[in-house]
Formats: sequence, structure tokens, C-alpha cells
Amino acid sequence: MGSSPDAAPSPGPDAGPDLPPGTGRTPDTGRTPDTGPPPRPDLPVPRTEAGRDALAALLAAPGDAALAVDFDGTLAEIVDDPEAARAHPGAARALGRLVPRLCAAAVITGRPAAVAVRLAGVDGAPGLDRLTVLGHYGAERWEAATGALHADGPPPAVAAAEAELPDVLAASGVWHGPWTAAAVERKGGRALAVHTRRAPDPQGALDALRAPLTALATRHGLLVEPGRYVLELRPPGVDKGVALTAWLRETGARTVLYAGDDLGDLAAFDAVDRLRSDPDAPRRTGLLVCSGSTEVPELAARADLVVDGPTGVIALLDALADRLTG
Repeated sequence: MGSSPDAAPSPGPDAGPDLPPGTGRTPDTGRTPDTGPPPRPDLPVPRTEAGRDALAALLAAPGDAALAVDFDGTLAEIVDDPEAARAHPGAARALGRLVPRLCAAAVITGRPAAVAVRLAGVDGAPGLDRLTVLGHYGAERWEAATGALHADGPPPAVAAAEAELPDVLAASGVWHGPWTAAAVERKGGRALAVHTRRAPDPQGALDALRAPLTALATRHGLLVEPGRYVLELRPPGVDKGVALTAWLRETGARTVLYAGDDLGDLAAFDAVDRLRSDPDAPRRTGLLVCSGSTEVPELAARADLVVDGPTGVIALLDALADRLTG
């Protein structure tokens, strides 16, 4: 279960404009209004005790801390066409400032690893030689240090479901019009995603497709993962929580900051909750960050800290880098 929210400390009169819940600011006392240096991003205050403890642990011992982030909706804005997504302009720079001060960092995404690397613009970026990209929820792995991509073979069940998908969509009653042209995302043969964001009635189309896509997935031993106007079919036992847990075991990190934006990130939130409640590892902790969206209130309710979308995530990474560099 997620941690119970505690009231965040009052940000005070100098804390700046109102922010989404969980993003109280620490006041900037190191400059004068007229002659000081340009302001740096303030470090948000988590709204839960567990989150505040994790942030304190990260700042006290960054060499024992790891960073893991989703891509779409977290480092990049959600767009109608998945292939048109690009990382926030400051993402690679912010990561490059922070990652060298931590023990490890990873992007964990349902996209193919090579696609995420290209869209994120992290290949060869300064400071990111220790970055790992876990694509397809860990089935693919790219290491910045070597540029090597390692991948398991695609599951046959996904190919079988893909062969049936056109007929299932055509029989749904909602699969018509120009919005359908780029609505199916074939994730390298490892998963299938059907997006309805561009439909005239996105929620209505999603609701109409849920039952037939669930039946298709069941016939082939797959699961359906709902998201922000998307239904994804993928094999069981493949999720961000599994990928995050295995990667953290490799890193040996005692603290992790995980940031995500969608229902698929709940599995990673669960993994962090298990980590920080493990009686055999009482000093391990984690900070759960929601890249804020009114579309996914379930994730925001579970988070220690809610920030304002990818822009807020980048500001958080910059603020952490500022704090760790003094």
C-alpha cells in the first residue's frame, strides 16, 4: 500500500506561486531581489514522511541513490502520435547534471529501448555514460557506456494477437475515421498498444474497445494494461515493477527516486513501497514522484510528491543537481 499523506511544511511567504499538491517549496534565502545571481529551481518538499525521509537520504548519500524515470508523460509530453514524442528540451542536460552524482540511473519504458534512446536524445549526451534504458519493461536493455543493446526474443503470443487485431478493431463499431491511422502502436513484437486520444470521443472509444481487446488478450494468454487513452496488450509478468526491482538489485542502491505519470507506473510504485517496508532492509527507502496529470488521479494519490508534468520533473532534477553541487 502507499504511504499515508502527511501535511507538507508551509512553504512560507517567499516560496513563490501556488503549485500542485505536494510541491511545497523551500525558500531561497541566498540572494537579494536586485543584485543576486539568477534564481535556481527550488527543491520541492514531499508531502509524506516517507518521501521526506527518502529525499533526506538521497541528499545525504547520493552515491547510494538511484534514479529511475518513465519516458512518455515524464521526460516527454504526451502527444497524439507516439512517434512524434520528444523529450523535454532540458531533459538530457538535467539528467547529465544529476546522474554523475548518483550510483545509477535508468529510463524504464514500454517502448523499444532503441526508440526511447532516440526520442530522449541521450545517446552520447554529456554525463550520461552510466545511464541504462530498459525498454519493453526490461525485455530490452541499452547501456550508454557501450551503446550495446540486449534484447530477448519477442513472445509468439503477441504476434498471434496482432494477426487477429484488425478484425477485432473493425468489429468494435468505433474503428473508423482518420484518427485510426496512427492509433495502433506495434512495440517491436513485444506488445500492442491501441491509442484513442485522437478519436472524436477518446473515452467512449476506449470503453468500446476494452471488452473486445480484453477477450483478444485472454485468448492468447496476454494481459491488458489501461493507460491514458490507451489499452496495451502484453505478456504477464512483464511490468515496470519487475524491471525496477531487478535493476535495483543490480545497482545495490539504498535509496531510489522513481518518477512516472500513468497507471503502468503503479507497478513501480508498488515495488518501491515493498522496498521501503522490507523488514530485512530497514535502511532502504524511496521517493515516489508523479508527473502530474488530472487524467491519472490514482497515481497522484499514491505519490510522495506531485510535480507539474515533464517540466516539473526536469525542474526537480535540476534542483537536486543544484543541491548536490552546493
